[in-house]
Amino acid sequence: MTSVQPPRLKLAISACLLGNEVRYNGGHKQSQLCRQTLAQHFDFQPLCPEVAIGLGIPREPIRLVGDPQAPRAVGTVSRERDVSAPLVAYGERMAAELTDISGLIVMQKSPSCGMERVKVYQDNGRPAEHGQGLFTATLARLRPELPIEEDGRLNDPVLRENFIVRVQVYGDWQRLCAEGLTRKAIIAFHSRHKYLLMAHNPLQYRELGRLLAGIGEHAPAELGQRYFSALMAALQKCATRGTHANVLQHLSGYLRRALPSEERHEIQQLIEQYRSGVVPLVVPLTLLKHHFRRHPDRYIAVQAYMQPHPEALSLRNAI
Repeated sequence: MTSVQPPRLKLAISACLLGNEVRYNGGHKQSQLCRQTLAQHFDFQPLCPEVAIGLGIPREPIRLVGDPQAPRAVGTVSRERDVSAPLVAYGERMAAELTDISGLIVMQKSPSCGMERVKVYQDNGRPAEHGQGLFTATLARLRPELPIEEDGRLNDPVLRENFIVRVQVYGDWQRLCAEGLTRKAIIAFHSRHKYLLMAHNPLQYRELGRLLAGIGEHAPAELGQRYFSALMAALQKCATRGTHANVLQHLSGYLRRALPSEERHEIQQLIEQYRSGVVPLVVPLTLLKHHFRRHPDRYIAVQAYMQPHPEALSLRNAI
């Protein structure tokens, strides 16, 4: 089975993570993971909401204040300087314009870009830590399916793999929509992503199967959007060793008649070692790929689960 590299996708990214000196103090927060590793496989669209709305470099820092669910962005010294509306407006504009991106990587804890746990200061001076940066919150509200992740969380191998999986699935759907959304194409897309979805969210895998069972009663555009929204929400749940192991068991079933008992036993042994934490996912999966090269299966050959992201990223070596 030949590994097919997916087309190169584009990610929007906080400009400071690429080393651009756009922060309030004239500095940057360059991410080696983004600048060196991910840049080999993705194109980047850098953006800095604070510079985009006219704040200078360097500049007075801003912070979030008030209701954590609806905070305002104000100057840390000049409290009367409220840039909430411009940040939200920029988020609205980018949500409409950045139609070619498949994901967004943002600077953590930023009052404009942070995805979660951004400090929101209260009247007593103490911060609540449940806010979102206004730009990112706006983009997430208007583009809820778009994969968004913070640079700090990408250091976690499970979260990193989950994000890149979602980016690739988002890109696959973008290509499908560009080619023309038909009932047949939606069913084929779901079939290709069956085991990937099963690994992330077995319950939603069954729910989405039931949704598509009535596809003939709906227009492709209407059902397709409902399906894709539910799919991307389901994929936000990280796969576990247990769910991965269950998928590996399903895959091994396609080799039952092709392999002698000792080779089937070796596969089962490695799957159980993975389930118990002895080896990473790449170990049993590499053995399965080896056997499928010797005994090809047309259905398994198109499964996104077998290689859902660029192989050179080695994302499955650490999970």
